[in-house]
Amino acid sequence: MFQNSMKQTMHWGEFHGPNLGYALELYDQYVKDPSAIDPDIREMFDQLGAPPGEIRTASEKNTEASFTAETIEKIAAAIKLAEDIRTYGHLNASVNPLKKTQEKPELFPLAEYRLTEQDMKKIPASVICKNAPKELSNGLEAIQYLKNTYKKTISFEFDHVHIFEERNWLMKKIESGELFTPKPKEKLIDVLRRLTEVEGLEQFLHKTFVGQKRFSIEGLDLLVPMLDDMIAKSVASGTTNINIGMAHRGRLNVLAHVLGKPYEIIFSEFQHAPNKDLVPSEGSTGINYGWTGDVKYHLGADREIQDKETKTARIHLANNPSHLEFIDPIVEGSTRAAQETRTESGYPVQDVRKSLAILIHGDAAFPGEGIVSETLNLSQLKGYQIGGAIHIIANNMIGFTTESNESRSTKYASDLAKGFEIPIVHVNADDPEACLSAVQLAVEYRENFNKDFLIDLIGYRRFGHNEMDEPATTQPMLYDAVRKHPTVKNIFAEKLIHEGMIEKEAVRKLHDSVMKRLDEAYRKVPAKKEDMICEIELPEPVSNGFPDIDTSVETDVLHKINQELISWPENFNVFGKLKRILEKRAKAFADDDKVDWSLAETLAFASILKDGTPVRMTGQDSERGTFAQRHLVLHDNETGDEFIALHHLSDTKAAFALHNSPLSEGSVIGFEYGYNVSSPETLVIWEAQFGDFANAAQVYFDQFISAGRAKWGQKSGIVVLLPHGYEGQGPEHSSGRTERFLQLAAENNWTVANLTSAAQYFHILRRQAKMLLREEIRPLILMTPKSLLRNPNTISKVEEFTNSGFKPVYEIAGLSHQYEKVTRLVLSSGKISIDISDRFYQMEEEKDWLHIARVEELYPFPAKHLKVIFSKLSQLEEIVWVQEEPQNMGAWNYIEPYLREIAPKHVTVRYIGRRRRSSPAEGDPTIHKKEQERIVSDSLTRKN
Repeated sequence: MFQNSMKQTMHWGEFHGPNLGYALELYDQYVKDPSAIDPDIREMFDQLGAPPGEIRTASEKNTEASFTAETIEKIAAAIKLAEDIRTYGHLNASVNPLKKTQEKPELFPLAEYRLTEQDMKKIPASVICKNAPKELSNGLEAIQYLKNTYKKTISFEFDHVHIFEERNWLMKKIESGELFTPKPKEKLIDVLRRLTEVEGLEQFLHKTFVGQKRFSIEGLDLLVPMLDDMIAKSVASGTTNINIGMAHRGRLNVLAHVLGKPYEIIFSEFQHAPNKDLVPSEGSTGINYGWTGDVKYHLGADREIQDKETKTARIHLANNPSHLEFIDPIVEGSTRAAQETRTESGYPVQDVRKSLAILIHGDAAFPGEGIVSETLNLSQLKGYQIGGAIHIIANNMIGFTTESNESRSTKYASDLAKGFEIPIVHVNADDPEACLSAVQLAVEYRENFNKDFLIDLIGYRRFGHNEMDEPATTQPMLYDAVRKHPTVKNIFAEKLIHEGMIEKEAVRKLHDSVMKRLDEAYRKVPAKKEDMICEIELPEPVSNGFPDIDTSVETDVLHKINQELISWPENFNVFGKLKRILEKRAKAFADDDKVDWSLAETLAFASILKDGTPVRMTGQDSERGTFAQRHLVLHDNETGDEFIALHHLSDTKAAFALHNSPLSEGSVIGFEYGYNVSSPETLVIWEAQFGDFANAAQVYFDQFISAGRAKWGQKSGIVVLLPHGYEGQGPEHSSGRTERFLQLAAENNWTVANLTSAAQYFHILRRQAKMLLREEIRPLILMTPKSLLRNPNTISKVEEFTNSGFKPVYEIAGLSHQYEKVTRLVLSSGKISIDISDRFYQMEEEKDWLHIARVEELYPFPAKHLKVIFSKLSQLEEIVWVQEEPQNMGAWNYIEPYLREIAPKHVTVRYIGRRRRSSPAEGDPTIHKKEQERIVSDSLTRKN
């Protein structure tokens, strides 16, 4: 705060006159309450220590050394002026490439702060800017220096960052001038070369494939050199995995130049020409294709790179449909997976240096799509943090045809990030050197503080949204300016020519070389031909489905696991009621021979871990369980310490992670899907608090989990647990919307199941874990119970875990009739099956005309298993499908055509359940109970 105050070695003797008096006053305040003093001044006094007695005596004798109230007011005003420049200087910056010559009103006039130039000259420069260059001698020069620093083609917002260490670091980087050190000539020539390639590709596509969509990068060309530099700096610091997420704007150029996708493949996709010989097969590195494929500007790619020091890294551009920002948490989940080691028991070991997430956002989408906020909220949570992501807003200042003032209520597209204390840099997309400075600051901040950083790259869009639009129709003035505006490549080339770094002829040769390469690549593309129309065939492993797998576990193994699950440290105090519940589980392998749903789940996890497969599970309240059923994380009743028995199993070399999630279904399921795709050997589970909560994550089910394999060849074995069942709790807590998942079911894309016993749950989890690394793997959607968690009719005997496996169709026990007398077969799934069984066992009248089976696996449809049952029922007259859900919901609409197709001739297929409704369930528990009673009664009542 004072002249010479930032020297490495400081002495009280360096203060003279008014500075000494003011310093002594501040020191007295420092002694009384250090926390009330500005951190910079406190740091200075920590170094100085107490003033010698002669210094204080000299000050008291010199009346001129005492500060007057007016002097203090001037210094305070000057400091306030400096802080305002730091906070609001971005308002005066030249970050808009289309308005860089516009005159702006002068901000921060001295008169507004009751200051004059003479006042400022009396104040030492270090009071205003402690990081200022040494040549600045007074406050006036320091203020002008700050104005110039914060009004460049790069500007800064970090006043919302509340941690002093981070703010001081940012301030030093910016105000010391370190960030603006001139870049080497070789670096600038490389950037020009890259800009030539970026512009050349776009112009070639524009002329060669007239009228085709490409979502050009033009106007934000520097995005590619920025990614180059960001990747290079990160790899040099030890990063070995870089995941990039972005929407379609500029994607083809990033694929070509950052991911190394060959030009000829890109051209063949435009030409619809055969490119089989150019495309790697599914499962290899390179371009990602499934059997139905996707449009070219949605595809991802992988690339291995090596820097000059032979450090290698994998770069991955994530596949992304047109849901823009929904890729964000997927990329972060993939990054977390790459950072973790899962080969030891306990929580996975994380090293955030290993992997970096780069998220490229649209300026309309960043503030407009709620998934962005949900993803930002993950950044500091222990189950989801990745040591900081670097965000770039590819800001072309327009949506499809919507301008900024119609698409957000904030000044900047980046303002959302302020709520998460993320530093923000706004940078002009026409200034390559400023853009490289922004990258430098972002990478170094992330490395130092392991937190997110945001670059707002402000440019424009040279053409319409998809090159077939005429943007001047809706923005005539804007596009008049765009048409007159030179490209960044030409601007930068002129600058380098003017500064003598390159000759004009060399610039022309660069351009000619790029265009020649593009033309040569185009000539390699096979001629366009019309292929015969034919049915797309599935890859054989997908069409074959799951093979039969032994998922049983030996009794002694389960017994040992169970003993370890109810063991905790001697001095660990488990809550009394919970302790009794857990200790009761010990009897499962001793006296009771009964395993309930929750114990079956824990045994499944434990046995999967012992097989060497890591497990990761997240969800709202999943540590305890929404229905107080799980309790895998125990809390000491006196100290609050945690204990997880699954971390202390003997002979286990696999990690177990269990995290309560934030109240965000979308970002969390996206994160887990991304984690699973990048860590296919891990059993990844997401649990909804109630099944219908999956509604808030529907994009992920529609676009990624159900269709990612078909579109991009992207395999996933994620498990989704959706509590489902009609308990009279109203519409929102009844239905997991089974019908939606069945409507999306095709091509063996996932398994949809609604189970009724603990053993079934145990076996289907183990089956999923055993399939993880096989080509046949697919996601598992499980409708899990609520009241059935404690229903005695879902309890299984120990032998069901040791001598059997998963049954897609489950015939209830206790049927004491001859098959040839059966005239009605009742089929159902999930909780209603238990209700039917309960009533069946209570029936006193003759019931040998009834046969009951539960369809546990709804998709893939278990036709083979049902046909076996049909073949035993020679007098069968009707097949009745019974469900709790309304007729237009649940499984009926899906299952009816399958049943009619395989039903024996002359056997009718009909429905029993609620009528068609707009709401999933009644809101009145009394009405619900009566309806439920009717459904069960009808299913077991013989027709007259």
